[in-house]
Amino acid sequence: MKSYSKSAALLERAKKVLASGVSSEFRKYNHPHALFYTHGAGSKIYDVDGNAYLDFTLSQGPLILGHSHPEVMQAISEYSAQGQLFAGQHIREVELAEKLNELIPSAELMRFCLDGSEAVQTAFRVARAKTGKNKFLRFEGHYHGWMDNVCWGLSAPSLEAMGSREHPNVFPWTQGLPQGVDNDFIVLPWNDLELVRKTLSERASEIAAIITEPIMCNNGCIEPAPGFLLGLRELCDEYGITLIFDEVITGFRISLGGAQKYFGVTPDLSIFAKAIASGYAISAIVGKYEWMQLIENATVIHAGTMNAGNPTVAAALATITVLEKEQPHQRMFALGKRLMEGLQQAAQKHGQSMLVEGPGPMFAISFTSLTKTQDYRDTLKADKAKLNKFISAMHEEGIRIIGRGLWYISAVHTEEEVDHAIRTADKVLKSF
Repeated sequence: MKSYSKSAALLERAKKVLASGVSSEFRKYNHPHALFYTHGAGSKIYDVDGNAYLDFTLSQGPLILGHSHPEVMQAISEYSAQGQLFAGQHIREVELAEKLNELIPSAELMRFCLDGSEAVQTAFRVARAKTGKNKFLRFEGHYHGWMDNVCWGLSAPSLEAMGSREHPNVFPWTQGLPQGVDNDFIVLPWNDLELVRKTLSERASEIAAIITEPIMCNNGCIEPAPGFLLGLRELCDEYGITLIFDEVITGFRISLGGAQKYFGVTPDLSIFAKAIASGYAISAIVGKYEWMQLIENATVIHAGTMNAGNPTVAAALATITVLEKEQPHQRMFALGKRLMEGLQQAAQKHGQSMLVEGPGPMFAISFTSLTKTQDYRDTLKADKAKLNKFISAMHEEGIRIIGRGLWYISAVHTEEEVDHAIRTADKVLKSF
């Protein structure tokens, strides 16, 4: 067993000044408790007790180039030396916007923000102003930030409690939400185009936008059914509804042009964050001119003191420069598939019903009898206790995985590291 005594002591100290000792809720649920880290390099991260981990969390996804990539670190250092924040424009902000315009199909105009949650709310504001309608349609289990109007449909006490697919029961994710905010949205199961079509035939006059993760990554890692994204595009065109892709996870990870480039479906507005800047706090709302002109002419107000600061813009430009130079996506897909197949084979070898799903650069594992998941409801059929046991055991062996079973592949992971993770999983599953 690893020692975590120094982390445990620091956590007790932190609890005296930080609520629960952490600055984000889900950091509490590391194994065996919230841990303190000293540094990361490439595919490895190290804690204060001297434990090293082969890292497949990549800080919840942003570190597409791994920890502390030297070219990114150098660019940040050099540009930050010229200033941190100007309350005005700087040249690399324009260069970054030009690059995103070149790469992303929907990015005719854009604005930079600090995180995905903020950018999502900006997109809703634009959609309401453009369409003159108020509600948005979203999908069960999809995460679009932690603001009040999207803190619904992210969890449920049971599959039965969710009710019918046509008229789901939607549960709040937290207390403290204002009364009436649940009137802002309609929530449906994902990957059911006919149900979306039926709902729009009855309620399109209320709906300003449909928002979706192009790949459902926050509960499982579920790819869209054939024709689903294109069907949403066609329905939004038919009914005058804004189509929003939340590419906080898929952006730059699936391709340099995001999932919209990968699947060949162009939304009206999109949100990019996470991998855009190797862990630095920047996001972008990008979109077609017809929508973004509402920000351009100040019909819709978007602001922010900290937007597009020098270090974050430098990090984003450097990240994209490295991705363009090294072109790692094909390799990331291949490594991901290699790891997925190895995990599946190890589970079968030891008689475990493990489902491994996803495109490769990210994928998810679950312990379930299902051979495929279609939506959030399917994920509720998995054995969460067994997943927690597996992830904790892998952590003890030096493999770090996101607690909900999601794995990320970086541009710096190697075949040897992937094979090591497979051998470790085989060892852990043998003990189940």
